[in-house]
Formats: sequence, C-alpha cells, structure tokens
Amino acid sequence: MSLRLGAIVDALGGELEGGSREDEIHAIAPLQTAGSDALSFLSNPRYQSQLAASQAACVIVGPAMRAVALARGACIVAADPYVYFARVTQLWARAHRQGEEEGIHPSAVVHPQAQVHPTAYIGPLCVVERGAVIGAHTQLKSRVTVGERCTLGERCIVHPGVVIGADGFGFAHEAGQWVKIEQLGAVRIGDDVEIGANTCIDRGALGDTVIEDGVKLDNLIQLAHNVHVGRHTAMAGCSAVAGSTKIGAHCTIAGAASIVGHLELADNVHISTNTVVTHSISRPGQYTGVFPMDDNARWEKNAATLRQLYKLRERIKALEQTRKDG
Repeated sequence: MSLRLGAIVDALGGELEGGSREDEIHAIAPLQTAGSDALSFLSNPRYQSQLAASQAACVIVGPAMRAVALARGACIVAADPYVYFARVTQLWARAHRQGEEEGIHPSAVVHPQAQVHPTAYIGPLCVVERGAVIGAHTQLKSRVTVGERCTLGERCIVHPGVVIGADGFGFAHEAGQWVKIEQLGAVRIGDDVEIGANTCIDRGALGDTVIEDGVKLDNLIQLAHNVHVGRHTAMAGCSAVAGSTKIGAHCTIAGAASIVGHLELADNVHISTNTVVTHSISRPGQYTGVFPMDDNARWEKNAATLRQLYKLRERIKALEQTRKDG
C-alpha cells in the first residue's frame, strides 16, 4: 500500500519541496519512528530537534519551518501542518479501504418501523429500535443501541458500545421512595457527529436531547437528559454533563471534566481537565478549577487550610471593620 507524493499534493494542496512527485510513501508515522518510506509532520516548533534527526522520506511543515525541513530533506509546506496531516490520514484511508461498508449485519436487530438509509451501515450486534432514523453514510460500528424515535444525521460514526436514547435519570421523591418520571423525549443527532466507544446519551424527559452538527465525543462520556451540545464542540473522555445543560458551539471540554445541571455555556468556552463547572459561563475563554497534585502530607495540610478560608475571611473583615471604626 502506498501513495505518491505528487498524488498527495494534487489532492490536498501544499508545496512539495526538495523531493520528487514520484516518490512513494508506504506509511504515515511520527517523526521519531518514521522510516525512509514514511511521511511525517511537525506542527509544534518545540519538536524541531526531532525533525533534524528524523529518517522520514518527507515531512509536513509550516512556512516557518521550511528552511529547517529542507536542510534535512523533502518536505510539504502547508499553512497548518496538523490539519494537513489529518487530511492525509483521510486520503490514506480512502485509498486503501476495501469499499465503504453498507447495509445491515445479519446479527443486528432493526425494528421494522425504523428507517435506515441504504448507504448507512448497521454493524454486528447493533440494535435500532422502533421509529429510529439512521441517515445516509452513517456507520454504527458494533453493539450500538439506538433507542426509540432517536435520529442520527448523515456521515456520523458511532463506535462500539454506544447507547443512544436510554432513559434519563429522572425520579420524584415521595415518602422515602422514588417515583419514576417517564422519559418521553428522544435524542436528535446532527450530521458529521462522531461518538466514541461506550458513550451514553440519554433521551429527554419531555423535549429532546440535542447534539448539533460536527460534534465530536470521546469514549466513556455521559450526556444526561435534555442536554444540548452546540455545533463543532468537542468533548474528551470521561467527561459528564448533567441534565438540561446547554453547551454552546465550538467549545472544548477536556477529559474528566464535569458540568452540573441546568447551566448554560457560551460559544467558544474551553474547560480544562478535571474541572467541575458549577455555574453558567457567559463569556468565551479558558476556565480551570483543579486542586493541584502535591506530596500527600502537604496536600492534606493545604486542604485543611482551604476548609478554614471562610473563617479567615470573616476574621479579616472584622479586623478591617475595627480599624475603620477606630
């Protein structure tokens, strides 16, 4: 399996320098491990030392790294090397794929009242329940469950173990017991959404849970009932969003971050890893709330001090008031 450098540049643009269009690429690899038949990339200038030592046949670089890359050998110069690398992986996959999978695997269970587009693929052991809709070129890899009346748009990729449209966690408390609130909504997922393995998206209690176009969800994410995720937002693994929270467009939620319920996050909000979001965020920006790791004995002392901050605050206020009165 191979691609010519000329074919890559013809398909994706960029400028090939210091190499031949006829050179064959047999692999795509990181700078450190790339062999003499591989294509690699440099997107972060901090790894410039790895570029000089790399054995790659050709390296994708930005304009600022052109001279350094040429001193080493062949390069493709692109405005954004990381995006160009991503496009190369897609080109490689298309060139070497054994045709796009379509149809319904014999082991899958699809309700007669479900709608599956002829170009969609329903993989092994998947379940598509009554009234569900699966759009064109969407792929359910394996063991995916799509609940009643849930819809997926076009070109979605849903990885193994995903559950879309299980009941949201809704109960009313009465005399020490829990009374179930039937979850009467569904889940609506737009086009070009990718959902990682074992992620769960609950159906809405009354209205629908909504995932807009272009959203990317990692593995092991929990989205509760009536969550709304704006277009092109990306969420990393083990993050969780409680019910009825609305996340804007072009947001990023880092791994293991949590967002409590009934909040609203503006567009272009970026949440750092392990942060717990406890109030709505109305302005774009980076938000972090992580208690730093430390030596355990020192961490315990700091944590104990943190618990006393309110009392310290009140003492300082009292002292300030005494000085003011005096």
